[in-house]
Amino acid sequence: MVDYQDSSYILTVLSEEHGKIALIAKGAKRPKNKLSGILQTGSILDVVYYYKNTRSVQTLTEASIEYSADVFRKHFDRAAVLYAVLELLGQLVHDNEVNTPIFAFANNFIQWLGEADDAKPQIFPYAQIRLAEISGIGLVDSRDTEEQRAYLNIESGSISARSEGEASYKLTENQTLFVTLALHYRSSSIFNVDLENAELKQLVQHLDLYFKYHIEGYRERKSDSIFEQMLQVHP
Repeated sequence: MVDYQDSSYILTVLSEEHGKIALIAKGAKRPKNKLSGILQTGSILDVVYYYKNTRSVQTLTEASIEYSADVFRKHFDRAAVLYAVLELLGQLVHDNEVNTPIFAFANNFIQWLGEADDAKPQIFPYAQIRLAEISGIGLVDSRDTEEQRAYLNIESGSISARSEGEASYKLTENQTLFVTLALHYRSSSIFNVDLENAELKQLVQHLDLYFKYHIEGYRERKSDSIFEQMLQVHP
């Protein structure tokens, strides 16, 4: 959400019907405007807007809250994970591209993150792995046994027992366990894997390199500075 003139905002939203679009909320900065206080990063909204495919920015006319983002304003750790995931989502969906699986993931993830007992930093690399799968570039575990310490091979997308090419990174035991759980199971126990901050940051970087290789135009996230601050308060 960015300021537009003195009284309005322009929002980037992921909509179910038209995909990623820009909306202008005219007058939303004014205290008495019906949109005032509703538009927050991370909110899930039921909106009415006028859509014309010849316009790059559509006009928002009505909005009501389906899920409030207030929890993210109160809890820095949840906000840090949220911003990183939303920025990643924004790179995986093109403008005006309808992507039902990613829309469903975003809708479910925001509510789950807001209501989770604890928002650990490990949630973000888990989201990276899940979104790679949803986007059709999911990692594949090619090991004979899960106990083997693994390599992440960027070009092939394989998790293997041996290096495959130059763009191959040997994971630590904890990183290997984390990736294995993320690929094979759907359980909150994955967030109990004891990743040191250095291991977690390195895994995120490896996964970013994977996205950069397979997603054209993939960029560094601006929200990483917020995520780094989160790690400092989660030793």
